Amino acid sequence: MGFLNAVLSDSRQKPIALVKILENRVITPEILDNKTSILDLRVLDENDDKYEIEVQLRDFHNMEKRTLYYWAREYAGSISSGMGYDELSRVITINIVDFDNIKLERFHTVFHIREDIEKDYVLTDVLEIHFLSMVKFRKMKNKDRKNNALCRWLAYFDVSTPEKELEEVIGMDAAIGKANERLNFVTQDKDFLRDYYRRQMELADWTTSINTALQKGVEQGVEKRSVDIAKNALSEGLSVDIIKKITGLDESVIIALRDER
Repeated sequence: MGFLNAVLSDSRQKPIALVKILENRVITPEILDNKTSILDLRVLDENDDKYEIEVQLRDFHNMEKRTLYYWAREYAGSISSGMGYDELSRVITINIVDFDNIKLERFHTVFHIREDIEKDYVLTDVLEIHFLSMVKFRKMKNKDRKNNALCRWLAYFDVSTPEKELEEVIGMDAAIGKANERLNFVTQDKDFLRDYYRRQMELADWTTSINTALQKGVEQGVEKRSVDIAKNALSEGLSVDIIKKITGLDESVIIALRDER
């Protein structure tokens, strides 16, 4: 509830007073093996507004469409036979991402359905999508943790926050203090720790595979460019020795390219 109020402080006039967790996705081996996204938390408040909270560390370049899918699924699922459209619940999605998918400077961006010309006119408030970029948050020079609750929460979430600053944040905010107590409790559980470390290893393996693929792609690109240069040089009548010096290709490769012509 404290986190939601921090996220919604600029878009809600009245703070949330009561929340009910509808679904809390527990980290299990089956989930760890799933390479797709995970909807981490579904919450209902006292006004029957629904919140979908997702933490995403990897950029699959589909975050915008995925969050719209989650929103649409929840929105459509809140109506049953015999209900009127006016009974559909408001659905707010909150995405905490560790990559830069929104090309705006702010670390916290909010989206609604607005009229193209009259930007202040919102068609309906049933759709609200938040993105919290940890990448942009880390780059901020002046984080107003004293007056901004959301800055406190993101500093608490960020593993790179220095220990001294983390202690200050926990001491500043009662809700974060309670969350930290709960975290300390659950991390004493051996099963939780085992799954947590497995998750860390899975993320490290994924990062390594991506970096390897990128490096391989770069090497293939360089080799293709060298081959193209060699072909052009051969067509201009340059010798094999000169082309070898220019491109760095093996002599046998250049000869094979020459014989193909």
